[in-house]
Amino acid sequence: MQLALFPEPRFRGRTFNPQRDQVRLESQQERVTALMADGRWRTLQQISAALGYPEASISARLRDARRSIHGGWIVERERVPGGNGLWRYRMRKP
Repeated sequence: MQLALFPEPRFRGRTFNPQRDQVRLESQQERVTALMADGRWRTLQQISAALGYPEASISARLRDARRSIHGGWIVERERVPGGNGLWRYRMRKP
Protein backbone atom coordinates (compact mmCIF):
# COMPACT_ATOMS: atom_id res chain seq x y z
CA MET A 1 0.00 0.00 0.00
CA GLN A 2 1.38 3.37 -1.00
CA LEU A 3 0.54 6.36 1.14
CA ALA A 4 0.60 9.79 -0.41
CA LEU A 5 1.10 12.13 2.52
CA PHE A 6 1.72 15.07 0.25
CA PRO A 7 0.22 15.41 -3.22
CA GLU A 8 2.57 16.13 -6.09
CA PRO A 9 3.17 19.89 -6.09
CA ARG A 10 1.73 21.60 -9.16
CA PHE A 11 4.79 23.81 -9.40
CA ARG A 12 8.17 23.53 -7.78
CA GLY A 13 11.53 25.16 -7.50
CA ARG A 14 13.73 26.76 -4.94
CA THR A 15 12.15 30.18 -5.37
CA PHE A 16 8.52 29.00 -5.66
CA ASN A 17 6.26 30.51 -3.00
CA PRO A 18 2.68 29.16 -3.18
CA GLN A 19 1.06 32.27 -1.69
CA ARG A 20 2.87 34.53 -4.12
CA ASP A 21 3.13 32.38 -7.25
CA GLN A 22 0.42 29.68 -7.41
CA VAL A 23 -2.40 31.72 -8.99
CA ARG A 24 -0.09 33.43 -11.50
CA LEU A 25 1.57 30.19 -12.61
CA GLU A 26 -1.75 28.33 -12.85
CA SER A 27 -3.08 31.07 -15.12
CA GLN A 28 0.04 30.97 -17.29
CA GLN A 29 -0.14 27.18 -17.53
CA GLU A 30 -3.79 27.24 -18.57
CA ARG A 31 -3.24 29.91 -21.22
CA VAL A 32 -0.08 28.32 -22.67
CA THR A 33 -1.83 24.94 -22.83
CA ALA A 34 -4.94 26.43 -24.45
CA LEU A 35 -2.85 28.14 -27.14
CA MET A 36 -0.55 25.21 -27.83
CA ALA A 37 -3.22 22.49 -27.76
CA ASP A 38 -3.82 23.04 -31.49
CA GLY A 39 -0.51 21.29 -32.24
CA ARG A 40 0.94 24.15 -34.31
CA TRP A 41 4.65 24.94 -34.24
CA ARG A 42 5.51 28.21 -32.51
CA THR A 43 8.68 29.89 -31.28
CA LEU A 44 8.92 31.21 -27.75
CA GLN A 45 8.74 34.71 -29.22
CA GLN A 46 5.47 33.90 -31.01
CA ILE A 47 3.93 32.42 -27.86
CA SER A 48 5.11 35.39 -25.83
CA ALA A 49 3.60 37.83 -28.35
CA ALA A 50 0.28 35.98 -28.28
CA LEU A 51 0.02 35.73 -24.49
CA GLY A 52 2.11 38.60 -23.13
CA TYR A 53 4.34 36.46 -20.88
CA PRO A 54 8.14 36.53 -20.89
CA GLU A 55 9.86 33.87 -23.01
CA ALA A 56 11.51 32.37 -19.90
CA SER A 57 8.06 31.85 -18.36
CA ILE A 58 6.77 30.26 -21.56
CA SER A 59 9.72 27.88 -21.60
CA ALA A 60 9.05 26.88 -17.99
CA ARG A 61 5.34 26.28 -18.67
CA LEU A 62 6.23 24.09 -21.68
CA ARG A 63 8.48 22.02 -19.41
CA ASP A 64 5.72 21.82 -16.80
CA ALA A 65 3.21 20.67 -19.46
CA ARG A 66 5.18 17.41 -19.72
CA ARG A 67 4.41 16.56 -16.08
CA SER A 68 1.42 14.29 -15.49
CA ILE A 69 -0.16 16.80 -13.12
CA HIS A 70 -0.36 19.26 -16.04
CA GLY A 71 -1.63 16.75 -18.59
CA GLY A 72 1.48 14.80 -19.51
CA TRP A 73 1.67 16.54 -22.88
CA ILE A 74 4.28 15.60 -25.44
CA VAL A 75 6.25 18.78 -26.09
CA GLU A 76 8.30 18.58 -29.24
CA ARG A 77 10.96 21.01 -30.34
CA GLU A 78 12.91 21.49 -33.53
CA ARG A 79 15.30 24.02 -34.96
CA VAL A 80 13.77 26.57 -37.28
CA PRO A 81 15.38 26.08 -40.70
CA GLY A 82 17.66 29.04 -41.33
CA GLY A 83 16.78 30.38 -37.89
CA ASN A 84 20.36 30.71 -36.66
CA GLY A 85 19.78 28.58 -33.55
CA LEU A 86 16.11 29.47 -33.13
CA TRP A 87 13.83 26.69 -31.85
CA ARG A 88 10.10 26.16 -32.19
CA TYR A 89 7.75 24.03 -30.12
CA ARG A 90 4.48 22.20 -30.37
CA MET A 91 2.38 20.22 -27.92
CA ARG A 92 0.30 17.14 -28.50
CA LYS A 93 -1.59 14.68 -26.36
CA PRO A 94 0.30 11.54 -25.34
